[in-house]
Amino acid sequence: MTLTIYVVDAFTDKIFKGNPAAVCLTSEPLDEELMQQIASEMNLSETAFMFPQQDGYSLRWFTPHSEVDLCGHATLASAHILWETGGLSLSQRANFYTKSGLLTAFKHDSWIQLNFPSEPVLACEYPSELIDALQIHPLFVGRNRFDYFIEVESEDIIKRLSPNFSLLQTIQTRGINVTSRSQEYDFVSRCFFPAVGVNEDPVTGSSHCGLAPYWGKKLNKTDMYAYQASARGGLLQIRLDENRVLMSGQAVTVMKSELFI
Repeated sequence: MTLTIYVVDAFTDKIFKGNPAAVCLTSEPLDEELMQQIASEMNLSETAFMFPQQDGYSLRWFTPHSEVDLCGHATLASAHILWETGGLSLSQRANFYTKSGLLTAFKHDSWIQLNFPSEPVLACEYPSELIDALQIHPLFVGRNRFDYFIEVESEDIIKRLSPNFSLLQTIQTRGINVTSRSQEYDFVSRCFFPAVGVNEDPVTGSSHCGLAPYWGKKLNKTDMYAYQASARGGLLQIRLDENRVLMSGQAVTVMKSELFI
């Protein structure tokens, strides 16, 4: 069996920036063990697997270590590939059936808008290891069903973070998102996922399902610009729409390869 796999840099218009995702489009489902093996071989933060279903595509996401329930950048990459390869016309909506329900994507010029669920963040108690691993003084700590969210005082603190990943890995959560206000954007963040085998994710769409409603309420805004301040960096346009987060980004294909099984 030969599978075609694309590598796409998401939430950027430049190669080697944003967040790389592998995308594998097949005519029928693959075995779950095989998908995990392919994701481990690709060794990117996520590998997306999709195949035609109903009026759209079944979509699943795997890190090198495990399957995840929601992923923004690999969804963006998958939609980009469908339009780039002619699987969908530029005017067609991309429908993805996932473990987080129906997710959709529209193409607007060079931007792709994802329609994702809002995942509000609530203040919570937290283990001391969380702060010890980050060596910060939080203004706020909360969580949603996926991750912890920590607000700090400045963007400089975000940029200087050097987490103890061994300690972060002991915390019972999918990920840890650290965020602050920004002078150039509405807010910035960095996102860490050692528990699923990704120490730092370059640009994390699913984290913005929590960051967007948090900052929207705090800034009294429904439209925002967000920047994820990883080494690669990535820009998101955000719009809040009731219980949905509309996040837009750009994408560029870096590689097309064949996998022989």
